[in-house]
Amino acid sequence: MKIGRFSLKTPGFKDEYDDPPRPFLEHLIDLRKCLIQCASSWIICEIAIVPFAPTITRWLIAPAQQSKDMVQGLTWTAGFDILIKIMIWGGTALSLPALLFFLLRFVFPGLKRSERAVIVFCLFTSTILFMGGVWMAYAATLDIAFQVLQKLNAWMGIKVEILTLDQHIEIVIKTILAFGLAFQMPLLLLALGWIGVIPSRMLRDKRRHAVVIIFIIAMVLTPPDPVSQIVMAIPMCLLYEVCIWVIRLRELAVGKKDDEPPENTDGVE
Repeated sequence: MKIGRFSLKTPGFKDEYDDPPRPFLEHLIDLRKCLIQCASSWIICEIAIVPFAPTITRWLIAPAQQSKDMVQGLTWTAGFDILIKIMIWGGTALSLPALLFFLLRFVFPGLKRSERAVIVFCLFTSTILFMGGVWMAYAATLDIAFQVLQKLNAWMGIKVEILTLDQHIEIVIKTILAFGLAFQMPLLLLALGWIGVIPSRMLRDKRRHAVVIIFIIAMVLTPPDPVSQIVMAIPMCLLYEVCIWVIRLRELAVGKKDDEPPENTDGVE
């Protein structure tokens, strides 16, 4: 029985939701508190990452090992521009755990346990895929791309003696983010397949189209050389195949469950 915003429950009873009925104004107050906490966390992380800016700059320059001495700043404001970029991108990445914590703390009380489990699984999987994409971009793709471009310039007879620091770091950041975001595609397919919007048969039938689209996406997101495009496209194609198998296993599990006889809830044999 409910009295106002409170409910009287028998001992040991657990509701599907942890959030009791409350006035709409209280939800707005909680939302404002959540947004203030998120903004404060973001600002603190923006400031906290400043002392590490020189180390991060060296980390961003590192992929161009063979042409490291060629990467130079050409303006007095080059250091300031790089610092701002590091604060924006690095500070945002550093604040993501706190932002997710405050947002989920606001949302979770209004969700069922099954919905919370799905969200936690998606966040965990998304983080792993994003980190895998970032690692692949930084550990392999960028170095290969710079070597290919350097050899292409030499073959064309073009002598490149100076690389602007701003342009180099912009390419590195864009490539890392592109790989991290591109590796989120399997999670989207899994989510759509899990709820039955996209069946595994459709993914199998459209495999050729998907491969073409993946290579087009890789061409747009990676530096302008075929090697880095292939390095991005091949793992995405493999993840696409994994999605097909996972969705198919889900369909088989649901099919077996649907075939089971309904439970006897009347107590009649």
